[in-house]
Amino acid sequence: MHTDLSPHLHTPHCNELIDALKKCHEDNKFAKFVGFCNDFDSAVVKCLKQERIARSAANRAKARERQAELKRLINEQQ
Repeated sequence: MHTDLSPHLHTPHCNELIDALKKCHEDNKFAKFVGFCNDFDSAVVKCLKQERIARSAANRAKARERQAELKRLINEQQ
């Protein structure tokens, strides 16, 4: 199961891979159950993981900035 695959949530590269996976599923209604589209699925999973890692790194950096700002404000008040 994938996360939400809405286009506005992902990069253009991942959206292309998601579209290819959806097209494979549409074109191969029964073969998809025996792994015909697994290559596309693996590529989508890899791309989504890279996006998640990048998002996490950005969130950590933002949190460090907020913590530093709070420490600075606390030190100014003392």
